[in-house]
Amino acid sequence: MKVEIWSDLVCPFCYLGKRRFEAGLAQFAHPEAVEIVWRSFELDANTAPQPGQSVFSHMAERKGISLAQSQQMHAQMAAAAAQAGLEYNFDQAVPVNTFLAHQLLHFAAAHGGQNEAKERIFRAYYTEGQHIGDLETLVQLAAELGLPAAEARQALTAQTYAPAVRHDEYQARQIGVRGVPYFVFDDKYVVSGAQPSEVFAEVLQTVWQERQLDAPSAAQGAACDVDGC
Repeated sequence: MKVEIWSDLVCPFCYLGKRRFEAGLAQFAHPEAVEIVWRSFELDANTAPQPGQSVFSHMAERKGISLAQSQQMHAQMAAAAAQAGLEYNFDQAVPVNTFLAHQLLHFAAAHGGQNEAKERIFRAYYTEGQHIGDLETLVQLAAELGLPAAEARQALTAQTYAPAVRHDEYQARQIGVRGVPYFVFDDKYVVSGAQPSEVFAEVLQTVWQERQLDAPSAAQGAACDVDGC
């Protein structure tokens, strides 16, 4: 069973959605049968935050709200994340353009470690206040994950995986993704947003049951094989 997840690395609901999906997966009886594929999505591909700008002022400018309103919204989000066991330190977060970080996720996927990379970059941004739009920071995170750092640097510098990011975003437009996180199960079922874990568990079970019904039967009868009839 394939689960494709479109998300952005500076979307707080995306990290929360990841954790809730994982909780739903833990309730599912066949987690080993699930293939998770992270797809790139940029909420604002043209963003270019000012050096030293806080996430509070960055959101206030983008949404046309007051700084106090932005701070309140972030506080509410941090409280929701805490209930899922996540630590959001928005006062330390660095507003960034995520295009380069998404490329690292594709590099990690090519080395079999995309899910681990997704978690590490989320934690670097939300909890540790690291600059995930910075090349050196991303190379260091790659090294921490056991990925070949020199290869990561080369790939990010050469923009090797930029077309893969753009293709994910093209696919998102084709299927009508307008908000993230956005979960697609076996190209059939969609869950939009950071839904409760029970929703994910229910959809996983539904898709699993339908796959079993669609599987060909194995009735045995008279036949010939390579050794004769």
